[in-house]
Amino acid sequence: MKLIAIRWTALPGALLIAAGMAMGQSSTPPAQPKPDPTVHQRKENQQDRIANGVQSGQLTAGETTSLEHREAAINGETRADRAADGGKLTPAERRQINQQQNQVSHQIYQDKHNANTAHYGNTEVGQRRGNQQARIAQGVRSGQLTAGETAHLENRERNTNQQIRADRTANGGRLTPGERTQVNREQNRTSRQIYRDKHNARTQGKAKP
Repeated sequence: MKLIAIRWTALPGALLIAAGMAMGQSSTPPAQPKPDPTVHQRKENQQDRIANGVQSGQLTAGETTSLEHREAAINGETRADRAADGGKLTPAERRQINQQQNQVSHQIYQDKHNANTAHYGNTEVGQRRGNQQARIAQGVRSGQLTAGETAHLENRERNTNQQIRADRTANGGRLTPGERTQVNREQNRTSRQIYRDKHNARTQGKAKP
């Protein structure tokens, strides 16, 4: 009788040990590291960051022009490398492009966190500037505007902004009716160019490794 009692009291402990071993074997394996983003994925990510900076006013038109010129240069180099290598990038070319994208990424961060911001104001001229920057940001985010097109548009915006500042400085902070008419003409031209660039056949392109 004592032997039977010992066996039954040992059984729950044995079951607990077996259950613990089964749980350990069925636990989820450790997560595998994510693959590095492709060249195109990094380009899209940086374009999104630029678009967010344009929309929020953290990036001025001049800063955006400079960033998009650098993006356009990288895109041109990538296309040339692919054309020379049957549509693919060699490991050395991919490393070189990643280094350049790292530099642009660092510049985006610096430009978005410095003291320079875009101020549009509540005037008619200011509201139009803000509206056109929002349209540019949407085009960058959607891929409808290439880096080169964005750089060209932002360069026009920068020139208009410089003219507005100079006119206000010369007139005690205000624009004369003639100056306002001139600025509106320039904004009309930029508005039409935004539309054309967003609706032409050029886009940021589709993802490739």
